[in-house]
Amino acid sequence: MHVSVIATVFNERASIERLLDSLAAQTRRPDAVVICDGGSTDGTAAAIRAYAARYPERLPNLRVIDAPGANISRGRNLAIAAAPGPIIAVTDAGVRLTPTWLEQLVAPWMRDPDTRAVAGFFTPDVEGVFQIAMAATVLPLHDDIDPEHFLPSSRSVAFTKAAWARANGYPEWLDYCEDLLFDFAINAQTPTHHSGFVWAPDALVHFRPRTSLRSFWTQYYRYARGDGKADLWRKRHAIRYATYFVALPLLLGHAWFGFYARWLGWLGLLAGVALYCRRPWQRLRVLGAALSPGQWLAAAALVPVIRVTGDLAKMAGYPVGLAWRRRRRATIPDWRGDLEKVREMTAKATENK
Repeated sequence: MHVSVIATVFNERASIERLLDSLAAQTRRPDAVVICDGGSTDGTAAAIRAYAARYPERLPNLRVIDAPGANISRGRNLAIAAAPGPIIAVTDAGVRLTPTWLEQLVAPWMRDPDTRAVAGFFTPDVEGVFQIAMAATVLPLHDDIDPEHFLPSSRSVAFTKAAWARANGYPEWLDYCEDLLFDFAINAQTPTHHSGFVWAPDALVHFRPRTSLRSFWTQYYRYARGDGKADLWRKRHAIRYATYFVALPLLLGHAWFGFYARWLGWLGLLAGVALYCRRPWQRLRVLGAALSPGQWLAAAALVPVIRVTGDLAKMAGYPVGLAWRRRRRATIPDWRGDLEKVREMTAKATENK
C-alpha cells in the first residue's frame, strides 16, 4: 500500500526540520513526501532541499514544489496532484508527529481496503502558564470528541486520492476554514449521515497554539473572516453577538443601575463567567497538572481573557468575510449545491451496488 505525505509551508524555516525529523522517525515510513512552498522568503524551500541532500537515507522520496502566492488550499491540491499512490496523508508545518502517527493513520486501510478517509488527532505541545491556558481554552481533549460528528483539522488526516477528486479538492477560493469545507465534501460521500472519516485517535501530532494574545487575535480574526466568506456557522455567530450586545449589557445595567435586587445582575454575570469557562477550566485540570497552585490560578485567570479576546476577534472578522462574500457573490462556487451533487452521486452508486 503506497502512502504519500503532503504538507504546505510558508516561512517555516525555524520549524521545518522538526517536522522533517519526525517524518523520518516514523515506524511506518512514507513512500513519498511532497511539500508545497507558497513563496517563502526566509529560505524554507532551500532548507528542505538541503535536508534532503544532507540526509538522503531519511526521506529518499522528498520533493518540494515551488508555488509562490498559493494559499493553503492551492498548495495542498498541487501537492496531492503530484503525490504518487492511492492514499494521501496530510499534515501541517509547525507540528511534530508522534513516531506512530502514519502507522496509526493508515491502519484502517489494513482492516478495510474500502476505507475512504481517516481522522487523526492533535495534542497541545505547550510549556509555561500562558501556553497551557491557551491550550486549555481553545484546543479539545480526546474526551471532547464525538467521532460521529468530528470535523478533523488537516493537521492529521488521510484519504484516498479518489475521495479527494470527488470532493473537488480543497476549495482554492477560500484562505481559511478550507479544511472544514473539505470535511463536508468527504462526509457527503457517505450514504448515511455519519462521518465519512474513520476515527484514529492515536494518529497524533503535537501542535503548539499561539504564544501571545496578539497572534491569537489575528488567528481567530482570520478564522471568523473565513467563516464569513464561506457563510458558515450563522447561528454560532448570531449567539455571540447577542451575548455581547444584548445579554451582557442587560446584566451589567441591572448590576449597576437596577432599582431592586442588583445582586441578581452580579449573580447572573458570575454564573455566565462560570458557564463560559467551565470546560476550559476542566481541561486545565489535565493540562496544568504539573503547575504549582499559584501558576494554576494564574492560568485559570487567563482563560476568560483568552476567551474574550477570541470572541472579539471573531466578531471583528466575521462581518469582513460577509462583506467579501457579497462583493464576490457571482464568482464564489455554490459549495452547498456541490455537496448535494456529491450526495446524489453517492446515493446512486450505493443503489447500484
